Amino acid sequence: MVEPLSVGVVRESSPGERRVALVPKLVGRLIRRKLRVVVESGAGEGVFLADEVFEEAGAEIGHAWQADLVLKVAPPAPAEVARLKPGAVLIGFLKPRSDVDGIAALEKAGVTAFAMEAIPRITRAQAMDALSSQSSVAGYRAVLLAAERLPRFFPMLTTAAGTVPPAKVLVLGVGVAGLQALATAKRLGSRTTGYDVRPEVAEQVRSVGASWLDLGIEAAGEGGYARELTEDERAEQQRRLTEATTQFDAVITTALVPGRRAPTLVTAEAVRGMPAGSVVVDMAGESGGNCELTEPGKEIVAHDVTICSPLNLAAEMPGHASELYARNLTELVELLVDADGELALDFSDEIIAGACVAGRERGAS
Repeated sequence: MVEPLSVGVVRESSPGERRVALVPKLVGRLIRRKLRVVVESGAGEGVFLADEVFEEAGAEIGHAWQADLVLKVAPPAPAEVARLKPGAVLIGFLKPRSDVDGIAALEKAGVTAFAMEAIPRITRAQAMDALSSQSSVAGYRAVLLAAERLPRFFPMLTTAAGTVPPAKVLVLGVGVAGLQALATAKRLGSRTTGYDVRPEVAEQVRSVGASWLDLGIEAAGEGGYARELTEDERAEQQRRLTEATTQFDAVITTALVPGRRAPTLVTAEAVRGMPAGSVVVDMAGESGGNCELTEPGKEIVAHDVTICSPLNLAAEMPGHASELYARNLTELVELLVDADGELALDFSDEIIAGACVAGRERGAS
């Protein structure tokens, strides 16, 4: 009898990474696709999911690294790559643009790897869009961080001692994270404003109850991302943004340009002009940061302004982040296997071809 294809769920080892690649409620879905689910002991500890919960859902606790398909959140460490068997399929956030050595190690190990961040942003792949699902979590969390650090209320309060005006929050970069940040800040009662160099997102900003900051500079690009601004455009953008930024109590930045350093949107001059006690939450720290004074991964105080640059906000809300990510992964796994539960990598499919960053797509088949 032929053994069913195995799907391994491994324990994350990256510092601060609490998410897990599959949750118990989705185990049965994979089993119904004739797949065998193997979970490494302790894989769900970061989200308070004991081994027994996975077993009750139909999974086995065992050697997940030796599975045919291995599911991960963060890129594998070199020692973890060595645990993968030749011919295995690895799926996770693999940082193909920045971790060239890591991708090369997977190639050398004979592993076919699919990067969740490389999935094409097309309608058919929306259910697999892990960048969006995790950005939504991060945008929500960023506002909570700003509210915690700001020494003032977010909402307007009317008390016997008088009325407290609402905090003014500016969100720079209106993708998935930015929209979630705007919506969350609005729900907390602040006066919210959004800005992006793509003018077409102005209506989205208004749809969540926020105001649109129009600086008169447009930079619509491909794939829903902004294009890189010219030197003159950047200078004028910064001048106008510097003037506007000083009017806000909290600024949340989310602007990224794929494959490039994050654009500087909040200058040191802007920070100096912000009210004392204000907060900047820079979500672009992994790409250098949108704030000129940002120190990626750290929280600092400069000119009486707190500047936070967390590198993995989604991992700070591992419960729902894991559920959303697991759904994204499950959708991709179902695309990679046929009705009989056999691996069927069709590289004529633009999702499969686009997401593959190592292995068979490179010409082996």
